[in-house]
Amino acid sequence: MTQVQFDFSASVVMITGAANGIGLELAQRFAAAGASLVLVDKSAEVEAVASGLAGEPLAAVLDITDEAGVEALVERAVAHFGRLDVLVNNAGIGPLAAAEAMETALWDATQAVNLRGVFFGCRAVGRQMLAAGYGRIVNLASQAASVGLEGHLAYCTSKSGVLGLTRTLALEWGPRGITVNAVSPTVVDTELGRYGWAGEKGERMKALIPTRRFATPAEIAHGVMFLASREAAMINGADLRIDGGYTAC
Repeated sequence: MTQVQFDFSASVVMITGAANGIGLELAQRFAAAGASLVLVDKSAEVEAVASGLAGEPLAAVLDITDEAGVEALVERAVAHFGRLDVLVNNAGIGPLAAAEAMETALWDATQAVNLRGVFFGCRAVGRQMLAAGYGRIVNLASQAASVGLEGHLAYCTSKSGVLGLTRTLALEWGPRGITVNAVSPTVVDTELGRYGWAGEKGERMKALIPTRRFATPAEIAHGVMFLASREAAMINGADLRIDGGYTAC
């Protein structure tokens, strides 16, 4: 994996959920690849992440469900860097509840972050990309978009929606220079992954994954970076499953 190299020295990359987990890994790896970065997270920790990276990233503490806030951030980023070349919609939540006990507020919050927020980002950044005639959008979906997982009703539904959004945008925007793809990981060894799959439950899940382990943040980041690269120009509307074969079973 250390041999994987990308050159984003001429690219401006916006990453949501950049304060930890996959988003943090992406921020570090895109920075190492020379990208100019716009790092977004609801947590103020994103500012510390940005200060520790080369290239003076633009950091924004923002809830991606804030429609006006997302629009204002995109305008700010374009004013600062001149353009946006890549958008990675990584921010997400995964609260768990049995279907019959799920509260409406939990359902709504999950759809708001995992789907509505992705729509806001795609729409705001997409308009800028359409004007420029070029762009790469990568949306983090999940294996949960393609299979049912116990206790994950709201999460599975939201991630299925991300795939529908991705495919439609790929169809509409592909002829105009923008590719839109999704990455669907299995459980990833992050704080969020450990929350949902700790202990015996996690061991049972690993036994169902043909590779018998969870993914690392680096493995997800490499897939995202490939889809964000110029070399991936003919990949559009795809769902890259980085799941160790779980959904093949």
